[in-house]
Amino acid sequence: MARNPIKDQVAIVGIGTTGFRRDAGGRSSASLGVEAAIAAIRDAGLTPADIDGITAVAEPGAPRPNQVAAMLGIPNVRHYASPSPVAVFGLVDAINAVFSGACDTALLLFSMLRLPWGSRSAAADPFRKHLGFGASVIPEMLMGAPAYAAWASRYVHEYGARREDFGYVALNSRTNAASNPLAAMRAPLTMDDYLSARMIRDPLCLLDMDLPVDGADAFVITTAERARDLRDDPVLIHAATVGLASEGDEDQLGGLSRTGQHVVVEQLKAKSDLWLDDVDVFFPYDGFTIITLGWIENLGFCGPGEGGKFLESHWDEKSGRALIDGRVPINPHGGSLSEGATRGSGHLREAVVQLRGDAGDRQVAGARTALVTPGGFFFNSQGVILRSG
Repeated sequence: MARNPIKDQVAIVGIGTTGFRRDAGGRSSASLGVEAAIAAIRDAGLTPADIDGITAVAEPGAPRPNQVAAMLGIPNVRHYASPSPVAVFGLVDAINAVFSGACDTALLLFSMLRLPWGSRSAAADPFRKHLGFGASVIPEMLMGAPAYAAWASRYVHEYGARREDFGYVALNSRTNAASNPLAAMRAPLTMDDYLSARMIRDPLCLLDMDLPVDGADAFVITTAERARDLRDDPVLIHAATVGLASEGDEDQLGGLSRTGQHVVVEQLKAKSDLWLDDVDVFFPYDGFTIITLGWIENLGFCGPGEGGKFLESHWDEKSGRALIDGRVPINPHGGSLSEGATRGSGHLREAVVQLRGDAGDRQVAGARTALVTPGGFFFNSQGVILRSG
């Protein structure tokens, strides 16, 4: 077993969110972020004065740690960082800061704003034009949609995958989002709707790609010992890791047989006392549908190229979604495809909500363990196993 001294020693004790919309009505990323942060701190039963660490993930336009401290009136910050986007980079930073004693209680903040290349309305907004890469640059770069479309084509070529295999991922997310009031897209979706959707980059259509949104998520993280004094349902971080394979850029990856996802899976299995049979709710990343199939296969639910058939064989016709072995839902909040492109913070938040038993109509009965795997194939593969305290 790999060394894992933090196992069950750090906990999530507070969560806050704004919910996600296609347009938050002209609000800034900072405004959204602070709203979520205040809600998370209150949820933990704390005040800003109790926070001494800030990890504010470096999304374009998002507030920096010093700005967060000023807006919240946090008097003393002993640790602060701005890691790259996708959720577990920020989570690992906060975990390590708390466990090492760099700080006692950390605020982890994710604030999203639609970028100019994400939609026509965002591109027309004078306050967003300076954020991120310009629309004219993207087609000349093998990143994002061009990269995942290329690798989806490789996947189709190698395994004879059907468009329906990708479609099951999109349908599952949309069905689950219908029960999530925070989700941006909740209208019903059928396989015919999916197959007739506008093609963006063959073989990926509009519904294969995550939904640009405005909104924010926030978390409060502290030691497991302190967590027990704050609330009776802390969520313990059992294992967390990130992974990168050699030649892990979009245009340099040698093939789908060895990616960052494989590194993450190996590390999670080595660091954890829990594995697939113990999981009650599963959160694979769905920034692109091909990523979800990759996680399903690389985690060992099925073999390479079998992700679509796995979803089909575990499809619950009555509810219109996938249930692994009839009991384990996949992204019950709707994921990036339907709740919105939260870079995995929504997956992490919903895992906490489920393990607390606070998910309402979408609650998984008796949920005790969650597997969350944000990130894609290249330089941001990540994984975390959470369990109820």
